[in-house]
Amino acid sequence: MGTLQETLRAKIPQWREEIAEVKATMGDKVISEVTVNQAYGGMRGVKCMVCDTSVVDPDKGLIIRGHPLLEIKDLRPEEIFFLLLTGERPDADAKAALQHEFDRRSQVPDYVWDLLKAMPRDSHPMCMLDTGILVMERESVFRQWYDKGMRKEDYWIPMLGDALNILARMPVIAAGVYRIRYEKGSVKTWTHGLDWGANFANMLGIPDPTEAYAKLMRIYLSFHADHEGGNVSANTCHTVGSSLSDAYYSVSAGLNGLAGPLHGLANQECLKWVLELMARFGGSPTQEQLREFAFETLRSGQVIPGYGHAVLRVVDPRFAGFLEFGRKYIADDPVFKTVSDIFDVVPKVLEEYSDERVKAGKSPIANTWPNVDAVSGSLQYAFGLTEFPFYTVLFSVSRAMGMLSQLVLNRAIGTALTRPKSVSTAWIKKQK
Repeated sequence: MGTLQETLRAKIPQWREEIAEVKATMGDKVISEVTVNQAYGGMRGVKCMVCDTSVVDPDKGLIIRGHPLLEIKDLRPEEIFFLLLTGERPDADAKAALQHEFDRRSQVPDYVWDLLKAMPRDSHPMCMLDTGILVMERESVFRQWYDKGMRKEDYWIPMLGDALNILARMPVIAAGVYRIRYEKGSVKTWTHGLDWGANFANMLGIPDPTEAYAKLMRIYLSFHADHEGGNVSANTCHTVGSSLSDAYYSVSAGLNGLAGPLHGLANQECLKWVLELMARFGGSPTQEQLREFAFETLRSGQVIPGYGHAVLRVVDPRFAGFLEFGRKYIADDPVFKTVSDIFDVVPKVLEEYSDERVKAGKSPIANTWPNVDAVSGSLQYAFGLTEFPFYTVLFSVSRAMGMLSQLVLNRAIGTALTRPKSVSTAWIKKQK
């Protein structure tokens, strides 16, 4: 196997031929219908994009390039990125070459630190991260090549250069944001020879005598990396990138979407509910107390954070993987123990409550199982990263792998400018 760049050079012509054949032989085939409710409801369920990096099967969960997540949970983030881009797992030499790419590209320009340190002391960590990425736009290889003139067939090459630069620097900037924003001391630098996830953990400065936190960070970054192309962050990045904006503009836009309460803040809401539960009962509750609190939440018109998913109809495999990690490394942590107990109780409560809704003439609860946000925050909290607003930054570092891999592939296969047709309410009302 060759390097990442060599593997892509070999595969991209094959992908272009495959897509050309699909368009030629199946171009008029209908793959979706759109209802009025879907048009008003955020296009949920409308099949109108192509994303080959990953799919989310309602009954299986996240599948990356044909591999169910839990079958590849031991791959490191570098390997996941290679897999997202090429459809292949890297061999030892290819992984080492990619890690070397990150080593040599990891130096963050001084002007980024000057800017971040000059921002108001109460700036949100996501705003700081987004600003740090966007200000580096002047470094864009793609923009430099485009301004000089290049063939469309070569667009992916400088886009990959931008992707590698952003991925190498993003953990450094994110960790620096943490240390600057929460006054944790001086900014730490990248350690050559250390893998991507362990580097991020090390630069955050979280005490890690057993290296368990580095292990958590590796799977945390891998599990959140990609989730199809239609989620807000990936879709926003895709749309901006389709205009041939470079990766800095596109990823920055995607991060702005990830910062929204309905997208990237869910793990904070889940952990907040868990801590409120523990505060109510003075520690880890009994199963009966937990059941009581869950019903109280539901009957007050609220949802139980972390339970249910727009697509999944089974336990999120990311939740299962994190739960396995927690039971191995921090089983006695009171917050994690409560999260584990919730998993034993809440799905049954939701089933009972769903039956109550049906009897009252209301719609049932579609999914009673936990998603990744039900557990991810508790793991960070257990290791001492307790600053809730920073959790979305952790998510962002990971999701950058998915956004950037999709950007590179879209430039490689020549994905068109995104321009769906909108209609008016008046037009809908005239339809029969």
